[in-house]
Amino acid sequence: MNNESELRTRYNDTTRGVYFIGTTPPKNDTPLDLVEGIAEKLLERVSDIDFDGLIVYDIQDEDSRTQKARPFPFKNTHDARMYSSLLNKKSQRPVITYKSVVQSDANAFNQWADEAWDKYGVKDVVLVGSPSKNNKISLPLKDAYQTLVNNEHNFFIGGVTIAERHAAKGNEHERLIEKTKQGCNFFISQAIYNPQATIDQLTRYAIECQKLGLKPQRIVLTFSPCGSKKTLEFIDWLGVSVPEATSLRILNAEKPLYESIRICLNSLQQILDAVIPYDLPLGLNIESLTNRKEEIDGSILLYKLLRSTMDNYLAKQELTALVK
Repeated sequence: MNNESELRTRYNDTTRGVYFIGTTPPKNDTPLDLVEGIAEKLLERVSDIDFDGLIVYDIQDEDSRTQKARPFPFKNTHDARMYSSLLNKKSQRPVITYKSVVQSDANAFNQWADEAWDKYGVKDVVLVGSPSKNNKISLPLKDAYQTLVNNEHNFFIGGVTIAERHAAKGNEHERLIEKTKQGCNFFISQAIYNPQATIDQLTRYAIECQKLGLKPQRIVLTFSPCGSKKTLEFIDWLGVSVPEATSLRILNAEKPLYESIRICLNSLQQILDAVIPYDLPLGLNIESLTNRKEEIDGSILLYKLLRSTMDNYLAKQELTALVK
């Protein structure tokens, strides 16, 4: 990948949003020639929309995080670095690669990083820690950040932000500031179905940054459509907070998928209205949590609606700045 500076430049231009499509690598029993076809099909589906890059998740079992049964059975996937490299070559756009560091020690992770850069051209990464404190952790997240910062290659490093954690503990803004000190240049949220939790977190983060004289890092807001009871169960299993009224609205709608898209659009509008005073640099990541065609198509419609909403918000901000 040769897009390192391109992605950094886009992130640093706070007058514009950054827009991503999130995806997962194919299951690891998928033959490599078919993997290429899957990548092409995805890029074909998004060929009529203007996006800045893609995000490839590192899928883990996460059975230690909750006692609930996983709605969709877990299957290992192909290496996220390999799929990122493939998508980058085919799309000519930057690709952010997630990496779960739970199973690594510092040496193994450093080797992963060298291979990511040298073999796969992966330069933009988001590190994910353990989903549960009960797990045996051989490489704490802060040590993984330090390993990447110390690596000879100049990685563009991101972290995950979870509004549900802020709702429970009230300290996610402190985590973001701490992760920035550890080397994070941007953050990507978990899927949003509870806009108030995100508003509370973003507001607290913006005010804390102002108070400390810090430049807030860009936060990419993730949205995902939901077209069925099973998908809603999966969203809940992932730890995403879905208010009861929102669940009922989706499940009782004539067309649940389109109701969830309306809810996501309304959520983004609420978030943007609330954070307008704070000049927070934002972005969007739209993902489909399943491989159902209807939900993948729904995610593309959702992308178009949310992108135009955010562009409109940024244009208003620009106008306000010019008038002052």
